[in-house]
Amino acid sequence: MTPSKPKIRCFTLSTCSHCHRTKRFFLDMGLAAEFTDVDLLTGAEREQIMDEVRKLNPDCSFPTICIGEAIIIGFNEEKLKKALELP
Repeated sequence: MTPSKPKIRCFTLSTCSHCHRTKRFFLDMGLAAEFTDVDLLTGAEREQIMDEVRKLNPDCSFPTICIGEAIIIGFNEEKLKKALELP
């Protein structure tokens, strides 16, 4: 039996270079991830997502990445690979 892959959720900004690198990392690794470009949201939806980001990352910096229970702030390939248990 293979272990289940953790859910990957990324809160990003459409204009952020570190966010683009994060998206590229998951794409290059062939990993499914859910991305939310917070700056493209409006109204109540944006407030709801920002409340969620604040709970995970009080500084509200981007990208904020959730891999299972792990929270990674900013693009850090080493931390991402560790959370994903990749070599």
